[in-house]
Order: sequence, then structure tokens, then C-alpha cells
Amino acid sequence: MAITEYEAAEVEKANAGGRTPVVFIHGLWLLPSSWDNWAAVFEEAGYAAVKPTWPDDPRTVADARANPDVFAKKTLGMIADHTQEVIEGLEKKPAVMGHSTGGLLAQIVADRGLSVATVAIDPGPFRGVLPLPLSALKSARPVLQNPLNRGRAVTLTFDQFRYGWANALDEQEAKALYETYHVAAPGVALMQMANANLNPFTEAKIDPRNPDRGPLLIIDGEKDHTVPWAIANASYKRQKRNAAVTEIEKIPNRGHSLTIDSGWREVCDRALEFVKRFT
Repeated sequence: MAITEYEAAEVEKANAGGRTPVVFIHGLWLLPSSWDNWAAVFEEAGYAAVKPTWPDDPRTVADARANPDVFAKKTLGMIADHTQEVIEGLEKKPAVMGHSTGGLLAQIVADRGLSVATVAIDPGPFRGVLPLPLSALKSARPVLQNPLNRGRAVTLTFDQFRYGWANALDEQEAKALYETYHVAAPGVALMQMANANLNPFTEAKIDPRNPDRGPLLIIDGEKDHTVPWAIANASYKRQKRNAAVTEIEKIPNRGHSLTIDSGWREVCDRALEFVKRFT
């Protein structure tokens, strides 16, 4: 998919400033705007924030809700290739960070040698990550329960969002996040992660010992139902023997919404501290 005018402008701005770029990759059920608060913090710290879209993403939540079918059939490979195209337009090698499916995509990008430092927050699993906690299966059920969802865009109900994303929040904040950020998502991307260990040709894979990967920090919320600690820790254990720095951190009392809820700054500051060590 071609780079959009919005993405081209972000790349041009990053190159013009001469600062180290930080590429933010969103996950399922969100848009690049979910990183706006983080981008402002990193810009203030001297970095150039770049927030790629997924192919054909609508620009606003309102547009996304008006046309949810546009999200259907976007695979991990398509999204990773598009993100790589954006990164290759940057004159400086960026730091890369992602949340949820974006956390897996950030690791795929790093595996391609495109990141100077990577932060994967509540990252989706890749081939070789074996744990399947019940809460993760329940969170994925709205997609996995119907094989036809592979070719569809899926929207969560508020109750499904509350369980998978906002279980560590009160109902008022959970509703505010759902109304502000939630959009449809491609069922195929989640199915690729769920079936990664059954498909030797899956796009949900990385080389855990790739020496070109660079430093990696995995962050996970203690109360995350969608990507529980067992999954994040298994991702870390698969990669901890990499020659580059590999670290993991558990954020107490936080769920899957930790990048967008009222405690986002704590997680953002931790990610910024890590990036500063290597840029």
C-alpha cells in the first residue's frame, strides 16, 4: 500500500528536524491517534514522532465507525511491509514502539534490522510463544468464535472491551475510552497470532536470536486479560539470549489499556527512559 499524504508529511517533518525518529505502531481496535499523548512527550524530549497508519486506515475515529468494513483483511505481513516502507523514508534509523498487535509488529520491524531500540507493550504472541491463558482466549473469543471473521472487520461490544481492555478501570473511565478510541479491527490479524504455532508459514514470527534486532524492552500490565503476563514473559524468555539488551517489566495494577488510560504517562516515561539509553 502506498504511503499516505499524512505519513509522507510526518516523514518529511522528521527528516527536516534532524532528530532521531520514534515510530509508534498501534494495535487492533485503535488508530494512530491513540499515540497522540505519547508523541507529544517524545517530541518534547527531542525526538521526532512518526505514527504510521495501517493500510487504508481512516484518519479519524468518526470516519472509522462510519465505514468499519475498511479494516477487513489486513494481515500482519501487509501492515509490517507498509510500516517498513514508512521507516525506509526516514533519514535516521528510528526507535520503534508498539502496543498489543503493534507490539508484535514492532518486534517484526526490529527483526528486519530497522530499529535502533524497540519497546513492545502488551505484545501479541509470535510463533514459539506457547502459553494460552483462559483470559486471553476469552478476550479473543469475539473474533475466534466464527471462522468467517477471518475475512471481516470485527467491532467489540462495550462488555467485551471492558473485559479485554479495561478490567483494571472503573466503568466510567472504561466507557470514556471505548467512546474515544475503539474502532473495528481485522479478524485475520488476530487469527494469525492465535494460530501461529499451528502454521509454519505464519507471518506472526521473528528470529529470537537475530543479532540485528537491537535492544528490546517488553512491558506488560499485571492485570492484562488480552496479553497476560504469561504470554509477555514467554516472549521475553524466547529472546533473552539475543546478543542485544533484552528486558521485561511488569506494570502493577494495569490492564491492556495502559497506553491510553489515565495512567499512560507512567508507561510512556518508562519507554522514553529505555529509548534514551540507546539514542
